[in-house]
Amino acid sequence: MNKISVHADIDYEVEVGGEWFPFLSSALKEHEKVLVVAPPIIIDLAQLEKLSQIHGFDLFTSPDGEAQKDYATVERIWQTLGTLEYGRLDAIVGIGGGATTDLAGFAAATWLRGVSWYAIPTTLAGMVDAAVGGKTGINTEVGKNLVGSFYSPKGVCADMSWLDSLSDRDYSAGLAEVIKTGYIRDTSILSLLNGVQDLGEAREYSLEIVTKSVAVKAHVVSSDFKEGKLREILNFGHTLGHAVEKSANYSLRHGEAVSIGLVFATLLSESTLQFPNSETNQLTALLEKFKLPTHISRDAYPWEDLLSLMSGDKKSRNGRIRFIGLKAVGQPDWIETVDPNLLKATYERIAT
Repeated sequence: MNKISVHADIDYEVEVGGEWFPFLSSALKEHEKVLVVAPPIIIDLAQLEKLSQIHGFDLFTSPDGEAQKDYATVERIWQTLGTLEYGRLDAIVGIGGGATTDLAGFAAATWLRGVSWYAIPTTLAGMVDAAVGGKTGINTEVGKNLVGSFYSPKGVCADMSWLDSLSDRDYSAGLAEVIKTGYIRDTSILSLLNGVQDLGEAREYSLEIVTKSVAVKAHVVSSDFKEGKLREILNFGHTLGHAVEKSANYSLRHGEAVSIGLVFATLLSESTLQFPNSETNQLTALLEKFKLPTHISRDAYPWEDLLSLMSGDKKSRNGRIRFIGLKAVGQPDWIETVDPNLLKATYERIAT
């Protein structure tokens, strides 16, 4: 097991390769009441109903996927916490993908102005991104993650055994976030992924992939918890990615939308930061090796719709759409103002 420290609003550790049930048991010993939030697939897989009866924790069944990140679900959690008389010394544990840990963290941040929470991510994307860093939130009709808070968990356990049952599609989607991390900071991640033959071989390096990715995020978050400047580099690929994800009504995995956003951001970097086209081609090839999308349908995702969604994204400033781009591999930079014609022309390069 590798332990990675994060220093933010509180200090905590990410246990990469730890075991999830001993981690949960530790939380149960520390708090009188614990509410475990998990979607049905995780409840069945981990036999959480049976465990809750044996070990005395409360269980809240959330919807699947991004559908759980809405006000109605949070309100049901609040009602549960109120009915069960949860106090400031009690806790919430989120077990599931990134949507589940986002939801659990936001519920914890808002109940009694903040109770303790713990994250047990069960997907690759959740392990390397969503569960680490203290960003919590829900979606609204006008955009993704527009309602939320910076509120760190007391601990995170990334148990590699969850990945054994993860579908190839979901594992690939998680690799988009891993590849992002390699391009903004730790290029050894790219060497590792370029060296494997396929997704099956990549799975064999899960512990190393997660450890390296979490280490990057932990360093960035510890330096800039509330996204004053540096932390924005973690948004590489996310400006267009969030717009695509929302436009698809979340039928795409988060990583699949980010994959398209990564290609868009590097193409934009060619025009604004002199990023080499050969490197864009290498990024595209790496994404495609893991069956990730790199192009977008004009009919399904009209430019005007994506432009509107990007304008309303939380990363925009004073109506200006902002991007994280690349000057070189491992050297991110900020693209603050872009000519609308260049944005449209860049879209045309990925549109089919």
